[in-house]
Amino acid sequence: MTRTLVPKLFTALKTYNRERAVADITAGVIVGVVALPLAIAFAIASGLGPQAGLYTAIIAGFLISALGGSRVQIGGPTGAFVVIVYGIVQRFGVAGLTVATMMAGVILIVLGIAKLGGAIKFIPAPVVTGFTSGIAVIIFSGELRDFFGLTMPAGVPAEFVAKIEAYATHAGSAAPAAVAIAALTVAILVFWPRVTVKVPAPFVALIVTTMIVQLGHLPVETIGSRFGSIDASFPVPHLPAIALHDLSRLVAPAFAIAMLGGIESLLSAVVADGMIGGRHRSNMELIAQGIANVITPMFGGIPATGAIARTATNIKAGGRTPVAGMVHSITLLLITLFFGRWAALIPMATLAGILVIVAYHMSEWRTFRGMLAAPRGDVAVLLVTFGLTVFVDLTVALGVGMVLASFLFMQKMAEATHITAVTEMFADDSLARDELFDQAIPKGVQIYEIDGPFFFGAAEKFKETMGSIERAPKVLILRLRKVELLDATALALIRELAKKSARDGTTLVLSNLHAQPMEAIARAGLSAVIGSENMVGDIGAALARARAILRPISNE
Repeated sequence: MTRTLVPKLFTALKTYNRERAVADITAGVIVGVVALPLAIAFAIASGLGPQAGLYTAIIAGFLISALGGSRVQIGGPTGAFVVIVYGIVQRFGVAGLTVATMMAGVILIVLGIAKLGGAIKFIPAPVVTGFTSGIAVIIFSGELRDFFGLTMPAGVPAEFVAKIEAYATHAGSAAPAAVAIAALTVAILVFWPRVTVKVPAPFVALIVTTMIVQLGHLPVETIGSRFGSIDASFPVPHLPAIALHDLSRLVAPAFAIAMLGGIESLLSAVVADGMIGGRHRSNMELIAQGIANVITPMFGGIPATGAIARTATNIKAGGRTPVAGMVHSITLLLITLFFGRWAALIPMATLAGILVIVAYHMSEWRTFRGMLAAPRGDVAVLLVTFGLTVFVDLTVALGVGMVLASFLFMQKMAEATHITAVTEMFADDSLARDELFDQAIPKGVQIYEIDGPFFFGAAEKFKETMGSIERAPKVLILRLRKVELLDATALALIRELAKKSARDGTTLVLSNLHAQPMEAIARAGLSAVIGSENMVGDIGAALARARAILRPISNE
């Protein structure tokens, strides 16, 4: 096993001491308290009971810390999954969510073992910002019912537009008490950190608002009144029964969970690296995330990933090894076992207030606004991804955003590739200094140079340039000194050019081949078509080869 596939816990324990243990335990307890309301809120917002969030934070949080590739990553349910989980539960039920999450876990494990942890980081920023901001809008809209205490007998529709229409229809049922509790929660979350950061603001909001509602006997809906009492016991693992024909339908949601989980966990790990001056192991992190998402659903949990806010809280509280994350899970376990029944008293308006703040921070509105000044192509990707996330589906948004971003990238790369006839004098003075012009170009020789990656995006430009040759030369030199990449389309075009040249009585000579193009040509069998003697190291050798070809002709 390579070092990149070794959990950070093993490395951290080699130099572990009592001082480090005290700091980690303290940080773990603080993060556990912070995670309590968030875990419950995310589960409820996803259309499930509060236990699902607690079980996820406990089990997945422990596994991600113990097996992960980051020293300080805190895993658990996050707001990013709310939209996906809610949609899966509505379509396939809890059993479908369990299977989709386990499938996503397997996908993440495979990605980690295949060492593709770095590849996920190449998701374009407009796509990430677009769907992150879109998710924030969905979370915010989903909490308006509890924030305003609306009475909606038929429930809240899943679609965004229908949801807003339903809110407008029932706006007259708003409960002033619920609004006051939600507003107080937001105020505490905003202003309490200015007083002290030693006692987490979400915990303060939870205690204060719960006491006000209970002591004042306010008519505000609570977790208990909606879901009943919280079972203060640990669940028994089980596997769901699901029809085989549903498995294929769960592939797309599973990939969405895996991609989102991988992106968010690695993004969180990168942020954490910047805060502690460390370096995470991305592939091991993906494997840990995968294992957590395979095991957690068996205990009634939901998808989990690295949580940026809780990870930052852990670092600020002094956590520096995976032990802190493990303590955070143990803290939540103890709270669930011994104080779980008290959690039923938490007002739904309090959880709504917490999630409104989560949505605000998740929206990254400053980044979104700044990205609107980017090139038009990037703005289009941003807005399309955002719009599809809000109005259609996150899976569709991610897929369309990636495809659109890829097409724009290919267009930019194609525009950056130039194919030029260099036989005549260049108008550009910088090109006149090329070593090519220190030598005489024999009559009957034409030289073309490709500047940039030669791939399918540049195919049309290559065809147009080669097709513009009015009279076939005796020797055609294709100079590839600035081409470090050839793909299958480029190889096919070179093969076609070689065959056409042979028909026209032209000898094709390739010069200045880099390692990848040379290897690609050899593997494609083009060496035999072109002739190894016609593949030379530089332009001087190419011109020498041209003279050798022309000499017998001139002697005739």
